[in-house]
Amino acid sequence: MIIRDIKIFSQNIQKNNLIVNVILETKYNFDIICIQEPSWTTIHSLPSSRSCKGKELVGIPNHPNWLTFSKNLISVNNFPRFVTYINIRLSSLCFSLWKDLLSHRDILLVSFFNNNDIFYLINIYSDYSQSALKYLKDTKVNIQNLLVMTGDFNIRDNLWDLLYSHHLSQSDNIFIIVDCFNLWLFIPTNQVPTRYPDNNQEVNLVIDLMFLCFSSSKMDNYTIHPDRRLTSDHASLTIVIPIMEEHIQTKKYTIVKNSNKEHTFVKELTEVLKNIDMSDITDMDHLDSIIADFASSVENIWAKYSKIINIMVYSKSWWNINCSRDLDKYRASKHL
Repeated sequence: MIIRDIKIFSQNIQKNNLIVNVILETKYNFDIICIQEPSWTTIHSLPSSRSCKGKELVGIPNHPNWLTFSKNLISVNNFPRFVTYINIRLSSLCFSLWKDLLSHRDILLVSFFNNNDIFYLINIYSDYSQSALKYLKDTKVNIQNLLVMTGDFNIRDNLWDLLYSHHLSQSDNIFIIVDCFNLWLFIPTNQVPTRYPDNNQEVNLVIDLMFLCFSSSKMDNYTIHPDRRLTSDHASLTIVIPIMEEHIQTKKYTIVKNSNKEHTFVKELTEVLKNIDMSDITDMDHLDSIIADFASSVENIWAKYSKIINIMVYSKSWWNINCSRDLDKYRASKHL
C-alpha cells in the first residue's frame, strides 16, 4: 500500500472522553487523530488476591476502526497527556511507537513506512511549565523526515496570535527545536483563536499549533475549526500533508503501428534473439551477462526507431478516465 498524502486531525479534549468517542465515530475520513489531555479512567476491575474490590484497570478509549498509540501509565499522578489514533485502513504502513528516542510523558513520536521511506509525527502537550519543550531542547536526537509536530503548546506569542502584542522567550525555545527538526511554523488559512475559555472575562488565545516540514510550504489546507469544539474549549486543527509527489506523464516513446520503422525494429530484434548463444551457460554470472547484453540490444534498437510523441486523449485505445483526469490537471496547471 502506498499513500500520496496523509490527513491529520488534532484537538485538546480537556479530559473529556465523550469527545474522543464522538471523534473516533465520526472522523473516519482522517488518517491520524492526535489528542491532547485525554482522560485516564477506570475501565473495569480485575480480579485481585489482595482486594475483594479487585484491581482497577485504568485506560483510555479504544475503537475497532482505530489503532491506539500511547505510553504506559506510570502512576495515577503521572499519566501521559496525549494519545494518537491511526486509522486501521493504514495498518499495512507499519506504524511504530518510538519510546526510546523521546522518553517524555507528554511527547509521542510515531513512525510509518510509505513507498520505501520512513516518516515521523510528533503529538505533544506542553504544560505551563513547558517541561516537554525543555526536554526537546536538551535532548539530542537525529530524526529525519519528521512531517509534523502538532499539539497544545500553552504559549501565547505575537508570532502566531494576532491579538497578542508581546514576544515571549519560551517561543525562542520552540524555534530552536523546530529548526533542528527542519520544521517551520505553519499559518492556518483562517487565523482565528484555538482556545475559547469558558470564563467570559478571559480572552481567546492561539496556543494550539502545527509545525510542518519545509517541503510542505506550498500547502494551503491547514484549518482551525472553532465551530467543531463540542464541549472542549479548544478548537480542532486539520490538515492534509502530501508525502509523495504525483508525476503526470505527458510524453512517451512509440513506434507507429504497421510502419516501415516497426517492420525494421521487429526484424533487427528477431536477429538479436537468433544470435543469442545459450549453448554454454555454466553459471548464474554467465546467464546474467547474456540477459544484460540482450536488454542493452533491445534498448538500443528501440531508441533507434522510436520517437517522442505527446499523449493525447485518443492516443491509444487503453485511454481511460484516469488518463483524462491527469491530462485535464496538466492543462489547468501547466506543471508536471
